[in-house]
Amino acid sequence: MNTKDNGLTIRTAKPEDAKALVEIYAPYVIDTAITFEYEVPSVEEFRNRIIKTLEKYPYFIAEKDGKILGYAYAGVFKARRAYDHCVETSIYVDMNAHGQGIGRKLYETLEAELQSRGFININACISWIDEPNKHLTHQSPKFHEKLGYKKNAHFHRCGYKFGEWYDMIWMEKLLDEKYFKQSLK
Repeated sequence: MNTKDNGLTIRTAKPEDAKALVEIYAPYVIDTAITFEYEVPSVEEFRNRIIKTLEKYPYFIAEKDGKILGYAYAGVFKARRAYDHCVETSIYVDMNAHGQGIGRKLYETLEAELQSRGFININACISWIDEPNKHLTHQSPKFHEKLGYKKNAHFHRCGYKFGEWYDMIWMEKLLDEKYFKQSLK
């Protein structure tokens, strides 16, 4: 898949993108509680993550003027076959490119591709703290809410980073409500 809008190209990730993606991801690891990784993965580790994800799930890159500005992908929600129509999503946008609609375009492309592949339930696992601080704002839940995701779970004290505890919230979006209504009959 390759789409272009207002100079922004959304395309499928390639293993060769790993270095640029690590550069986007590193500040999230180092400076935020958005991810609970403590160490920035190596380029080789990231390359392997891209390859593994693309075996079954979509992985998209947002690029403008040859510069990668963000990425979004889906992955396994739970390993059992009964969950095969559900995915967990992740998205990271270059911190200097927030507010430009890049995340929205990535997610729109990701959701359309997921729906075309028969996925019907998208889940986002999001770090949470009641009072935002320098390591975690409420930007991600607000972003997901604008795109139609609804909060459906809150787990307390799941991750410890920067000397404090963070909660996890889960937000979900149903791609095909008709499917659920028909399957319940």
